[in-house]
Amino acid sequence: MGLLARASQQFHWRDEGFGGFEGFLAALSSRKRKTIRRERASAQGFGGRIRRLTGDDLRPEHWDAFWRFYQDTGARKWGQPYLTRAFFDEVQQGMREDVMLVLAERDGAPVAGALNFIGRETLYGRYWGCVEHHPCLHFELCYYQAIDFALEAGLPRVEAGAQGEHKLARGYLPVTTHSLHWIADAGLRRGVAQFIEAERRAVNRENEILTSFGPFRRIEGEDQE
Repeated sequence: MGLLARASQQFHWRDEGFGGFEGFLAALSSRKRKTIRRERASAQGFGGRIRRLTGDDLRPEHWDAFWRFYQDTGARKWGQPYLTRAFFDEVQQGMREDVMLVLAERDGAPVAGALNFIGRETLYGRYWGCVEHHPCLHFELCYYQAIDFALEAGLPRVEAGAQGEHKLARGYLPVTTHSLHWIADAGLRRGVAQFIEAERRAVNRENEILTSFGPFRRIEGEDQE
């Protein structure tokens, strides 16, 4: 069809029959396991409570809070937030059964949140933000709460989005993702085709290397550091 096929990288967590979060931890090296337990304890001791909300538990005021988080994240990064406030109203009206919103609240007020969309077999983590910084809270809300929810809901995969080798140590392994592109100008098309071919080779090499440094024990029964 004349489309250019691009290979990119994301980090996904997969349930390998863990049976629960402790089963997931048991599959990790002892050092990674201790690190995750320490991070979770630090995050959950931030001085408030962490809640997972979906369906009718979601209220307009939750989206007001998350809108502030979303704007703050956009303001601290390049570019400009592209979702509108009305988008979250539409999600509340038509998609709240397919949403899992994690909120951290302190003194009754939300201070951080992570938004996930629930698919048939996958939990899609997409947006995060905060108005207060607390150690490890980002890891807890975005990664560990997502794993907890997936295990409880019987979802075999969590997709945490692009970027971030820091996800590797938290059980999210690199995978190759694919997209198709149409470029009409012949000269530009040739240049882009050369780039994505080199990029594909680089992504394949990086995925292989990163996976080899993953947090899981290499040999059955061996608790490697």
